[in-house]
Amino acid sequence: MGPLSVNDIISGDTNFLLAFFIGIGFGFVLEQAGFSSSRRLAGVFYGYDMTVLKVFFTGAVTAMLGMLFFGLFGWMDLSLIYVNPTFLTSAIFGGVIMGAGFILGGYCPGTSFCGAAIGKVDAMLFIGGLFIGVYIWGFGFDLWKDMYVAGNMGSPKLGEWLGISDGVMALAIVIIAIGAFFVAEWVESLSAKKEESQELK
Repeated sequence: MGPLSVNDIISGDTNFLLAFFIGIGFGFVLEQAGFSSSRRLAGVFYGYDMTVLKVFFTGAVTAMLGMLFFGLFGWMDLSLIYVNPTFLTSAIFGGVIMGAGFILGGYCPGTSFCGAAIGKVDAMLFIGGLFIGVYIWGFGFDLWKDMYVAGNMGSPKLGEWLGISDGVMALAIVIIAIGAFFVAEWVESLSAKKEESQELK
């Protein structure tokens, strides 16, 4: 159900309350990272601001290593973690649609609520579009049900799919993250130099 429901550590009601406060904390962190700004969010697609990549890669690596060590120390049973099934065809279609919406609107679903919470009208309009999309998807589901379930790959973890251990997979992702940070800094510096040259003209 929520963050601490494994082995019935806490009651369902308390779990919902904790999830509520965790959500508030997550929203606060997003806003402090500048994710309530559509310009900053869209910047990752245009190369002038790679904050999105840096923050989410940092969050993913931190969570991954935390869970890995919790499992190693016996504090968490990693086999109990639910992995969503992968439907490759719909994942590709959904990624393209969401990416296009991200570029056009400057928000993803989560950050749109973050922007709306501090009074940004464009974020509110984006949320309106989000609900319209959900409505169309839900009531028209029979039209694209076959596409949705196509390419069913089950629920493999990436390491299992590649045939490597969790530790090796974690090391590979850390190396990729470090490389991505260097590339992001390089792209930002190129964008800054280009902007400076245009200002001098």
